[in-house]
Amino acid sequence: MRFTMNRKKIFNWIKYFVLVYCSIGIALYYLQEYILFHPKKLERNYVFDFKQPFEELNIPFNNTDTLNMIKFFPADTVRKGVVLYFHGNMENVKHYAPFVTTFTKHGYEVWMPDYPGFGKSTGEITEKKLYSIAFELQKMASQKYGNDRLIIYGKSLGTAIATYAASAKNCEMLILETPYYSIPSLFGTYAFMYPASVMSNYNLPTYEFLQEVKVPVTIFHGTGDWVVPYRSGIRLKACLKPADVFIKIPEGSHNNLSESAIYQKSMDSLLSF
Repeated sequence: MRFTMNRKKIFNWIKYFVLVYCSIGIALYYLQEYILFHPKKLERNYVFDFKQPFEELNIPFNNTDTLNMIKFFPADTVRKGVVLYFHGNMENVKHYAPFVTTFTKHGYEVWMPDYPGFGKSTGEITEKKLYSIAFELQKMASQKYGNDRLIIYGKSLGTAIATYAASAKNCEMLILETPYYSIPSLFGTYAFMYPASVMSNYNLPTYEFLQEVKVPVTIFHGTGDWVVPYRSGIRLKACLKPADVFIKIPEGSHNNLSESAIYQKSMDSLLSF
């Protein structure tokens, strides 16, 4: 009798566990875009007010999608080239504008697009569309400055997009800040008990694109990063060429690498030639 009762109790616990497991899994699947993307939309008539000189562009991509992009300019009219900057998953270009002085002080123009649904950019975001945007903007920048004066920079979410752009067409160099191996790999870090590779609607395989990049690559990652864990970035070292550089920033978190003396010194060295 006791054995029967215990077996029933165990069976009830198993049913409860399966119900909770499946419920969380279903929620993760349907909410994954809300977890991955945190855009902040802006009205079309919103007026940007940045501290540095800039120009706003609205680029029509198709009948429904218009890409909003800000061009930030250095004070000097003689420019070394252009940095194509693919930002992270937060808000819009206003959130990332403070970082452009790293480049403009060295004489570089910075092109920073907002992804579909971010800021003033319209349309639905898809992985294929992100690649298309990266390719077209890389082509535009190359036509104006040439491949040898184009730097492609990716931050967080933008690292896979930047790496794709650098793998599809040549540039001067690729710089990645807090990159991830792939989205399924990143999801698997937090939800290791679920088949992330099957559940994820986005792949963004930085590691695949990185193996096709022919130009010099520099990666920055902090050991205290809790958004994209350091172990996710360190896996990319296996995809680097012998001359490429992986720079570890001790205790650096996801959002403060630009404050690090190691980052500042390295960026000054990369951009001062």
